[in-house]
Amino acid sequence: MSEKIYIIGHKSPDLDSIAAAIAYANFKNKKENTDKYTPARAGEINNVTKFVLKKFGFKEPMFLESAKEKTVILVDHNEVAQSVDGIKEAQIQEILDHHKMNFSYSDPIRIDVSPIGSSNSIVYKKYIKAGIKFDKSMAGLMLSAVLDDTVITKSPTCTEEDKEIIIALAKDAGVGDWHKYGIEMFKEKSNFGNMSELEIIKSDYKDFPMKVGKIGIGQVETVDLSDFKSREEKILAELEKLRMSDSYHSVVLFITDIINVGSKVLVASEDLEKIEEALSERLLENRVYVAGLVSRKKQVVPSFAKVFDN
Repeated sequence: MSEKIYIIGHKSPDLDSIAAAIAYANFKNKKENTDKYTPARAGEINNVTKFVLKKFGFKEPMFLESAKEKTVILVDHNEVAQSVDGIKEAQIQEILDHHKMNFSYSDPIRIDVSPIGSSNSIVYKKYIKAGIKFDKSMAGLMLSAVLDDTVITKSPTCTEEDKEIIIALAKDAGVGDWHKYGIEMFKEKSNFGNMSELEIIKSDYKDFPMKVGKIGIGQVETVDLSDFKSREEKILAELEKLRMSDSYHSVVLFITDIINVGSKVLVASEDLEKIEEALSERLLENRVYVAGLVSRKKQVVPSFAKVFDN
């Protein structure tokens, strides 16, 4: 195994995944007085991540093509299906996450999993507990990730502790109005004009192995659902193509309206009736709007697992 330790999030990385890798590598290096911890990524970064990295002066983490025979720390995920290629041949040193556990490993390792809105909330708490200082830019990076993952506190995953962390990080980052900044972020996030339909689907996308087969769930967030109206048919066609080519049971995209708090759901599946059961809604031409639906982790995956994984 190599001496370098890569801190890496899931494939199709979101802002929380990338920021956690950067912030936690910085924390570990400072705490242990070393430079062996290296932030990495398992895929291409999305629009809002590019925006935030540029705003606060961070370089894009290195792309780790394979973790085979490398030592890694996993952040913002713990499921092998979502991990970097080669993870089964890697030495996993630690996991830091805020999702449900679906993980087994041959050796005892450190696992820090908390029911909180963002992986960066966990990282922030580690800085505070250890008394390790971080600069204004790092505060801005972590703030951005917490705002993104909690949908500016509107997600049901957002806790009171997340809200306190947002206030503290905004002060440290010199962000006077964190809600206004969050809206600015989401406008950048919903700038999909130059992206293909497949790139939109894959911009924040995760695989979930279930008893019926593999289910892919993507999510994009916008401040205006009408921006996607003209592209729905092409997105549905791309979902079906992805389902057939990669042997999925179902592939679903949630287009989440963060202003009105709800999601337009587009579906390709071999069992649309079961999808309707999972959503508690009737589909019309493979799509439906679901009011109040904003969280893949807390709302979508549990309901799908109840129907498809029992």
